[in-house]
Amino acid sequence: MKRYLALFILIFSNMAFSGGDPAFNNVWKIIPTMSSDDTRYNRNLEMDIRVNGDEVTIISGSGRRYADTLTVVTDGKFINKPITQMFNATTIYQGLHPVRDGGYKISAAWQNEGRTLLIKKHYDVEVAQGKTTLKESHVFELNKNHEFLKYEINRESRTDNPMISYTFKVKDSMNAFVTFLDNDWDVQGGLDRQAMMIGLEGLVNRNAPNFYCVYPEEWQFTYTKRLYEWYGEKRGYTFTTIETPKQAVETFRDYIKGYVVWDKNVRTSLIVAFTIAGLNDAVVASEDQIPMLDSLGFSMVKDLRGLFTDKNDAEIYQWAKDKYWDQCSRKYIIWLGGHSGKVLLPGVADWGVAQRAFMQDLSTDPKDTDEYNLAKQLLGDMDSDALVMGWHSYGKDSEGQHVTLCSGFGLPVEGLHSLPNVSFEHQIGFSEGFEFKNNHNIEPGKKYIPENKVYIACVQTDGIGIGAWLKPGRGEIPYAWETLMNYSWLMPSLLEFFYSTSTPNDYFIGCLSGPGYMYPKSVPPDKLPGLLKKANGLMEKLDLRVFDIMDHSRGVPRYEYANLTKSVVDAYYEAMPNAIGFVNGYRPANTYDIRNGVPMISFEYYLSPTVSEEKAAADLIELGSLNKKRPYFLLLHIRETSAVARVKSILNRLPEDYELVPLDIFLKMAGEKPGFEKRYIE
Repeated sequence: MKRYLALFILIFSNMAFSGGDPAFNNVWKIIPTMSSDDTRYNRNLEMDIRVNGDEVTIISGSGRRYADTLTVVTDGKFINKPITQMFNATTIYQGLHPVRDGGYKISAAWQNEGRTLLIKKHYDVEVAQGKTTLKESHVFELNKNHEFLKYEINRESRTDNPMISYTFKVKDSMNAFVTFLDNDWDVQGGLDRQAMMIGLEGLVNRNAPNFYCVYPEEWQFTYTKRLYEWYGEKRGYTFTTIETPKQAVETFRDYIKGYVVWDKNVRTSLIVAFTIAGLNDAVVASEDQIPMLDSLGFSMVKDLRGLFTDKNDAEIYQWAKDKYWDQCSRKYIIWLGGHSGKVLLPGVADWGVAQRAFMQDLSTDPKDTDEYNLAKQLLGDMDSDALVMGWHSYGKDSEGQHVTLCSGFGLPVEGLHSLPNVSFEHQIGFSEGFEFKNNHNIEPGKKYIPENKVYIACVQTDGIGIGAWLKPGRGEIPYAWETLMNYSWLMPSLLEFFYSTSTPNDYFIGCLSGPGYMYPKSVPPDKLPGLLKKANGLMEKLDLRVFDIMDHSRGVPRYEYANLTKSVVDAYYEAMPNAIGFVNGYRPANTYDIRNGVPMISFEYYLSPTVSEEKAAADLIELGSLNKKRPYFLLLHIRETSAVARVKSILNRLPEDYELVPLDIFLKMAGEKPGFEKRYIE
């Protein structure tokens, strides 16, 4: 039997449309993972659709052979057609045998302003008990973006609807390349392979999603492999694997104007090389990679070998600023810090290259005078709505110093140095019809009155992507997840992935302190309202009703470390009128408020990733014994490295009067009967 499918088109229309959408005129290729019928006859199915006036011709088949041609007139009238193809993959496993001599009747019409082709077909078949008539209806429908063609088949003799559903994409569209990175980030080792791939990714993804990197299992952001699979399963992408840097630059040679050589003896030179590469449409290369690039005909743009010998980072970055700052983006600036010493993990460098951003890892510790002052100069030159990407250097300063300085300029921080594939994810929008729908537990109009219990709510901070989303236990207990709201425009497809794979027990909350990570106590008072208004707009867009605040801008006195002033608390209540509650802190904090039934509650416990389950349970029980009044609301902050299954095991050790509830119900109950005292700092 020949392995091809004779496609027949169908459905009756009472309201015919005068003509079809011109986007039907294409060769369409099936997406097996988005189709319900994945027999071997359909895995390579293609359709060549040609619309000419009121006629539509469909040439269909599998593999290299086109098996069937059908032309219909879209006037809604039935005509007789002979049966020329006895094979029908939709009935291949059923005892339904078309009667060749009987022919069939078929009608076709346009609907939905030409985006839907509807045809109806009747034909006789032999079954075990004799002859009967099959009445089939088929629908071909373009989505609004013209990227997918959905084809549904049904028969009157079936109760399920549709019987079969296929999804096609335009042939040769939504194709991309993928590479699998090694876990070698040693400056003197295999970092040069990873660096070339990451920089090249940003270069070729400026205008379309062409190249994706799957990071090793040990990478801080754990989702890259699963997201790569999801792009194929749910978004229709077909990936071709690239194995080596040579294969990568050959594949994308039309995007590349040269290469920048960095010095393996000066780690900082690679960070500078990424900046130069972005400005010159180049790739970064070590000395070892020069022969390969030369053999392919690429020219050297800049050679940094020996240029920075015996220079410190302040001198190197000052040189880079003098040479390149005027050409760089004022919308984004990249701190390519994080891990230091013998390794460099430049995950976010693809975005820096794509945006022609200035990349560095300057210290924001005031004691490092030269680097600190240079960092201030750069931040002071940024646009008022700029975003600081990447992360501070673990070897130079602290998170608190870094975010405090950025907040002082009213600039939120987004992501980490290891944030991967931003340039790819930025280019893929939302699926047609996708809407942000949170898993709310509150029933409108219902009162939530707490009993005399200890109520616990779980909040996993540090963002979804570096947390327990793919670890055991998710979905088994109520759990709140910090949601990086800028992903809605920065990496929309990534945020859709999280929302679309959530369970009813996964509850999303806004973070962190603003439209990006910032410290409100350090933001200039004239800038704070505007930033919080922007954050509130993102909250509304993402269907979020709880907002998470963290401020570590004051180290002295220690008790003020994670707490908020009344003026800051006032600003949040004013800017976010639809919020049902606020959570504050990281380690336990001591700021509380309630206004019109809307509470602000600080974390009562920080679940360290290294504490034993036994000790964690004992700590929670002790908090309950010291806070004797009931109800007592115990807000649990879970560090991202703890799996949900571990948290569940800890909570199972608690007494019966400890009750885990969803965060939104937790806050609603606290709004009815707080169980805490209002408290701020001056």
